[in-house]
Amino acid sequence: MTIAEVYVEFGVREARGVSTAYERLSLAVSRDDELIALLRTLPPAKRQPNLLFGVVRLLGGPVDDPAAFHEYVVQNWPAIEAQIRSRATQTNEAGRCAVLLPVLAALPQPLALLEVGASAGLCLYPDRYAYRYGDRLLGTGEPRLECEATGVPLPTGVPEVVWRGGLDLNPLDVTDPADVGWLDSLIWPEHTHRRARLRAAAAVASAEPPTLVRGDLVDDLPALAARAPADATLVVFHTSVLYQVPPPRREAFVDLVRDLPGHWIANEAPDVLPYDDLPQPPSEAMHNVLALDGKPLAWTRGHGQAMTWFG
Repeated sequence: MTIAEVYVEFGVREARGVSTAYERLSLAVSRDDELIALLRTLPPAKRQPNLLFGVVRLLGGPVDDPAAFHEYVVQNWPAIEAQIRSRATQTNEAGRCAVLLPVLAALPQPLALLEVGASAGLCLYPDRYAYRYGDRLLGTGEPRLECEATGVPLPTGVPEVVWRGGLDLNPLDVTDPADVGWLDSLIWPEHTHRRARLRAAAAVASAEPPTLVRGDLVDDLPALAARAPADATLVVFHTSVLYQVPPPRREAFVDLVRDLPGHWIANEAPDVLPYDDLPQPPSEAMHNVLALDGKPLAWTRGHGQAMTWFG
């Protein structure tokens, strides 16, 4: 897929109906030969729209007007390039807990959660948040996570979590304003509700920080998994992470996680972790596949805003 095609797909399948600013901006970049030439100087993994747009927002640049964005990027490319090369899209969207919750609550309790690609670890607190699925409310904490659930076997309550661990190449610290600022920059422009959610989830994590380990998802996963209490059900999970991992390492991770005790929850795009005989997704929008121990269960949207059960 060319750089232009990547930006078209992001605009049409991910941003459309979710962020007008990013839909307009990504389509404009796809037609901008000068910006595409700059992006071509980066490694392929560093050319993605979310990373470029997040860095520009972090540096105070405009993302609501394509012409102003073009001028800012061209004029400030050395600073933008340096940030892009040193950062990753570590979107730590607590809202994704809403699509994990029905699976987590159905497993033998209590749970020891281990998130791969944990960023700041905000998805390690599904028991501390509140949820609204239509007219159904679960939990009593903050933030309250809204999810449109179709055909989902909803639990009667939140899971019991007794241990939280995270693995990341560059773990972020929710008590560090600079790290939280980067997470804020990765939130799409119009999503004020997600900014409020980030602050509320960061307050939860700051009160009881998780065990976050800097490490590789293959080399360092077994040692962290071994630290989980033996009397809890180990659950290794990840959401929208493996697309950043080269396919050979991705395959090595899958082989490894299948052999660990406990359970494995994946929430990734169907071209990242392919499954046989998937039903058609609910729409042409970008969807992830939620799977337990390699068995696909539901289509989910990227920020946890919707899920459609088929398992």
